[in-house]
This record gives sequence, C-alpha cells and structure tokens, in this order.
Amino acid sequence: MSDYPEDLRYSTDHEWVRLDGRRARIGITSYAQEALGDIVFVSLPAEGDVVSAGAECGEIESTKSVSPLLSPVAGVVVAVNAGLDSAPELVNTDPYGEGWMVEVDVEDEDPLGGLMTAEEYAAQLG
Repeated sequence: MSDYPEDLRYSTDHEWVRLDGRRARIGITSYAQEALGDIVFVSLPAEGDVVSAGAECGEIESTKSVSPLLSPVAGVVVAVNAGLDSAPELVNTDPYGEGWMVEVDVEDEDPLGGLMTAEEYAAQLG
C-alpha cells in the first residue's frame, strides 16, 4: 500500500479527508505522524461544534511538540474518535484507519476543492 491512499484527498497542512456523501472523515497523514513522533494525547472538538476549512479544531501532542489539527473542510462535527482518549498511539500505528480523528457533515458544495490527490500530495512532499 502506498503511504498515501488513492481514495483520500490531502491538505497542504498534512490532514486527509475521506468523503462519503456529505460526511468527511478527517485524520493526519503518515508523513505528519512520522514528523510528530510518538503521539501521547489528542484534543478534539466536541460533537456539534462548527469547524471552518483551514481553521484549528484540535491539538495533537507528541513527545516532540504540540501541533494544531486543522480542519480541511467546513461543517458540523458529528463524530469524534473516542478511542484516541485511551489509545492516542493509534494515530501512529494506523493513521488512515483506527487513527482517524473527527467526522464532519460538510457544508461546502465542493468540499474537496483545493485539496490534493495522493499523487499531488506525494509530489508536494518531494
């Protein structure tokens, strides 16, 4: 498997989006989790919170630093990955699966506009 699944879209800030109808599942890329190191805590928005594309909606704390989680889409948070409360290391071990962070009901007509394909994201990283 590629480091960057083809069915996702990617932000320049290293978040990924999997769109299913109007629901977007969001997490950070394998590149981001490797750069951060061991994830020790994740602070996520609450269900019902409104998030804006490009705006901070949480924090990711690693052994190296604390980094913002930026939402790549605008909408209302409808689910958060509660499993990260007790096992934040899932972001390191399975960033595209069990390490997802939030789900958002998107409000944009074209929520993936401006996001990159896996090939474009990999090219941006060099």
